[in-house]
Amino acid sequence: MAIMIKTLHEIEKMRISGKALRQVHDAIAPHVIPGVSTMDLEEIAVRKIAELGAIAAFKGYHGYPSALCTSVNEEVVHGMPNAKRILKEGDILSIDCGVIIDGFYSDAAVTYPIGEVTPETRKLLDVTSASLERAIEQCKVGGRLGDVSAAVQDLCEAEGFGVVREFVGHGIGRSMHEDPQVPNFGVRGKGPRLKAGMVLAIEPMINAGGPEVHVLKDGWTAVTDDSSFSAHFEHTVAITKDGPMVLTR
Repeated sequence: MAIMIKTLHEIEKMRISGKALRQVHDAIAPHVIPGVSTMDLEEIAVRKIAELGAIAAFKGYHGYPSALCTSVNEEVVHGMPNAKRILKEGDILSIDCGVIIDGFYSDAAVTYPIGEVTPETRKLLDVTSASLERAIEQCKVGGRLGDVSAAVQDLCEAEGFGVVREFVGHGIGRSMHEDPQVPNFGVRGKGPRLKAGMVLAIEPMINAGGPEVHVLKDGWTAVTDDSSFSAHFEHTVAITKDGPMVLTR
């Protein structure tokens, strides 16, 4: 495992990339409402990315066709925008996006409720989001990667949710996916030591039911085996001597 340590200058470049990505998410957010198609949101993202002078990190990555991943309800990750997929009251939508600026990647995801959702669904979103914050708190020099992973697992499983195993977070920098992998499950005190200059894309993917998932025939869209809803939140986080720096906040 070769974990890339970024200089302060490189982290600043990644912060610029992360700020642009947050502007993309902010441009999309007001339009995540009933009656909108996931392709409508893709078109907003594409326009904003171009306006910012950025590059869509996902489009063309291993042949992926879009700037966004738009995963609805039981779709865990890598759902593809589709003009026929219309959002309706009670749905949830995970929007995952990445951009490249000046050769540096950023990656972030948010799951939105569409209109009014059930209390159980709201709890899934709240707990998944909280688990990301708990994980970020563990991004301290001298800690272990397992501390980050266990923070997600401990909270989500205590609330009765399933933690996805097949998809994990990752290091990020000049490439979308770098070492180390960042699972959402693990043991405190285990794994690589956290060092200043590491940058991680931490992304809890949490199911309302069991943790099992499978990929559909399109080769991309992962869904829960039991058709339960799934939530996904992600930030790109730099580890510094002064504590975690969330580059996509």
